[in-house]
Amino acid sequence: MRDKASGLSISGFYSQKYSHSDITCWRRRLAGGEIEHNGLRIRDDLLLAVGDQLVWHRPPWQEPEVPLQFEVIHDDGDLLIVNKPSGLPVMPAGGFLEHTLLHLLEQDWPVDPPRPVHRLGRGTSGLLICARRGRSRAWLSAALRDHGKAVTASAVSIEKIYRCRTVKAELEAEGRIETPIGALEHPRLGRLWCADPEGLPSRSDYRLLRREADGNLLEVTIRTGRPHQIRIHLAAIGAPLLGDPLYVRGGRVGNVDALPGDLGYQLHAHRLRLRDPKGQLLRCEAPLPIALR
Repeated sequence: MRDKASGLSISGFYSQKYSHSDITCWRRRLAGGEIEHNGLRIRDDLLLAVGDQLVWHRPPWQEPEVPLQFEVIHDDGDLLIVNKPSGLPVMPAGGFLEHTLLHLLEQDWPVDPPRPVHRLGRGTSGLLICARRGRSRAWLSAALRDHGKAVTASAVSIEKIYRCRTVKAELEAEGRIETPIGALEHPRLGRLWCADPEGLPSRSDYRLLRREADGNLLEVTIRTGRPHQIRIHLAAIGAPLLGDPLYVRGGRVGNVDALPGDLGYQLHAHRLRLRDPKGQLLRCEAPLPIALR
C-alpha cells in the first residue's frame, strides 16, 4: 500500500483508484465479502495504513442471455453474409464480450475467421457483411460509408434495403431524408449519434408499404452508412420506430437512461445488392420476421 493511501478507508481507496464504480458500489462489494485485507476476507470498512495489502476477488463475469445462433446466407471463402437475430450484439461493448457475433464467428472459424465489416444495432436483425481478407474489408468499409460513391475504378456499389415499423405518422407514399447525423453530448455515454445540423451528410429513402392502426410499415434504402441512421432519420421526420426506447420525434434522445442497445423496436436488414471490385453482382435476402411481413 502506497503512503498516499494511508488514512483512506478501503471503499474510499478503491473508489478513487477505480472510479468506474462509486464508493457506494465498493461498500456493497466489501459487505459481500469480495475484498481481502491483509490476507483475510472482511466485511467492514477500515482505515488503511502503510503496508496494508488489498485483493478484490471479482465475481465471475455474467453476460445477459442473447440468441446465440445465426444463419449463413452466403459464403464464398472470403465474403460471409449472415442473418443476425435481433438481440445479438455484433461487437463487444456494454457488458457483452462472448455473447457477440464476433465471438461466435471466431469460435466457428478459429483459423482466419471472418470479421464484421459494419454493425447492426443489437435490436436490428438481418443481413450483415463479414470478410476474411483485409483487402476485402477495406473496400467494403469504404463502400458502406457512402453507398452511392465508387470506391475503386471497378465502381464498387452496395445497396441495403430494410423493413421496419414506425409509430403512426402522416407520411407521403415515398420520401427522401437527408438530415445530417452527428455525435452530440450525452450525460451517460459522453457522446451519442443524433440528428445534428452540423453533422455528417446522410441520406435514406423510404417507401410506405402499408398504413396500420398503430403505425406504418416501411421499406427503407440507406444511401450512407451512419450509426443508427434509420432510427435517427425516421425519428427526425416525426415517425420514430415503433417501440424505440431511445430516439424520439426530431431525431434526438428522449430518455437519457436508455441505451442504444436497448430492445423494443422492429428493424430488419432485408435485402442486399453488392457489386464487388471485379464487377460481379451479389444479391442476398434475409427472410422477414413475422411481425414485419
